[in-house]
Amino acid sequence: MTGLGKLFRTTAFKLSAAYLLVFVLFAGFVLGYVAWNARRVLDDQIQGTIDAELQGLAEQYRIGGIRRLVNIIDRRSRAPSASLYLVTTMAGERLAGNVVEVPFGILDEPGSREIAYRRSDETGDREFRALVRVYVLPGGFRLLVGRDLEERLQLQAVIRRALVLSIGLVTVLACLGGWFITRRVLKRVDAMTETTRTIMEGDLDGRLTVTGTGDELDRLAQNLNDMLGRIGELMAGMREVSDNIAHDLKTPLTRLRNRAEEALRTARSLDEYATALEGIIDESDNLIRIFNALLMIARLEAGNANAAMDGFDAAEIAGSLAELYEPLAEEAGMPLVAAIEPDLPVRGNRELISQAVANLMDNALKYGTSCRTTPEVKITARRRGGMVEIAVSDRGPGIPEGERERVLERFARLESARSKPGFGLGLSLASAVARLHAGALRLEDNGPGLRAVLALPLAKNEG
Repeated sequence: MTGLGKLFRTTAFKLSAAYLLVFVLFAGFVLGYVAWNARRVLDDQIQGTIDAELQGLAEQYRIGGIRRLVNIIDRRSRAPSASLYLVTTMAGERLAGNVVEVPFGILDEPGSREIAYRRSDETGDREFRALVRVYVLPGGFRLLVGRDLEERLQLQAVIRRALVLSIGLVTVLACLGGWFITRRVLKRVDAMTETTRTIMEGDLDGRLTVTGTGDELDRLAQNLNDMLGRIGELMAGMREVSDNIAHDLKTPLTRLRNRAEEALRTARSLDEYATALEGIIDESDNLIRIFNALLMIARLEAGNANAAMDGFDAAEIAGSLAELYEPLAEEAGMPLVAAIEPDLPVRGNRELISQAVANLMDNALKYGTSCRTTPEVKITARRRGGMVEIAVSDRGPGIPEGERERVLERFARLESARSKPGFGLGLSLASAVARLHAGALRLEDNGPGLRAVLALPLAKNEG
């Protein structure tokens, strides 16, 4: 398609053409209305002038008869003006006036009308237009008084030229403006199209240009850039999950295979086969839990988890988990302390938030021991500004500040924690739950130990 063809097919050009049509119609209507009103006003003025002259001449006839009237008309006819006069006998014989010829039968019908006529001071066959009134005098004489319409015709010609010139000027300016605007819009759209083409070819780092004008194309480009950024994050997450699965699941799968080979090689009795199968089942359950956790994290980060959002009291969740984990904490030799404020309304998925807090409790019990301090696990829930904060703290070795962002990623584990059971998905899942609920997971220093804070927005009708 040629450049001109593309120009004509653009929405901007079509809108410019539509606006041009509207402006032309509006200009034609306005000038037509002005011309109609001007003609009406001019005709009213001419008719008023004719009526006044006719009454004056009729009065002169009553005073001095036909001779006086003829003298007055003859005198007025010689004076240069646009007024027309004609007095005839009952038979139509011209007695005086500056009108040579009128259409047949005009003098026989009294009243006002527009006629074509010929003047006595003009040569040739040229005809003029006039507005006249015929009056029958006593004695049968006919008196015609009129006004030439040349001024009206000149006014109409002026308005007609103004209409043509204005429409032509509007058309030219609209075409130039439409061409300029369309070229600008088409240039930006072509640039956006070229960028999207490179993105479709696999360059997810490409972004649409934002000029900073804040117009609709800028808003569209910004929204598309945000969408591309989100798609890039999801793709990066998918690649990361793939890499993590390839690396972190290799060990349990290898261990699962080795156990099966060892059972085939060394087992001699049904009990030994049963023991080997139980170990294989345990390894399989661990793998299933890992895949379930990865699937849940992926759904949460995509924002499409099948999770019903309802209002509930976060204090109730924190209290229930404190009661649930208190025997486990005592068994591990770590007293559990709870400090929970009442009435902490939030809106979200109760099961997901409970799972996130339970993951924090599991981590605290798993890593909360240190040879330098008395072990302790503490769970708190309180309001802070417009947020509800559920915090789980321990007295373990903690996490260095530089590693706190990294441990929120999937399968991320500190070197000191690799001797502990686990797969590095608990904090990642808790962080994904927090983001799904427009909150955040913060890891802070507990001096010593770690303080994990799950911050969730208060319900909108509260606080």
